[in-house]
Amino acid sequence: MKKDISFLPVEGVKIAVVKKNDPKAAFDWVVYLLNENEVPITNVIVASRGYGFKGEEQQKTSILRHVIGEVAARDYAVIESIDPGVFHLNNEYWVSYYINGQVYDKKFIFVPESITEANLSRISQLDLEGVVHQ
Repeated sequence: MKKDISFLPVEGVKIAVVKKNDPKAAFDWVVYLLNENEVPITNVIVASRGYGFKGEEQQKTSILRHVIGEVAARDYAVIESIDPGVFHLNNEYWVSYYINGQVYDKKFIFVPESITEANLSRISQLDLEGVVHQ
């Protein structure tokens, strides 16, 4: 049962939505999982979805599940490309992983219109600009 599992606070793991200039790509925004810990994270699973409203109309995307496996210490992994057409929605990334046999779990939610060029900042781990959620 979930109530029987001890969940410690997530530290050192972030989600970044990064703008890349790639004329060959269908979308130029990419979602990354950043591991800033000094140890690897294993059995990494990410579920992504979008939900919210456009005007009065409720909208939601499909739920996508990504099995990443392992992300080395101080490393990162690509989760998915993201269409700017969903930036008006809540974009949720539910991340689960293990460190030394302990399970960790957190939802990272980018609120509507938070993924914009005005909110870009330098992400040294990627050497790119993006919007980071911690």
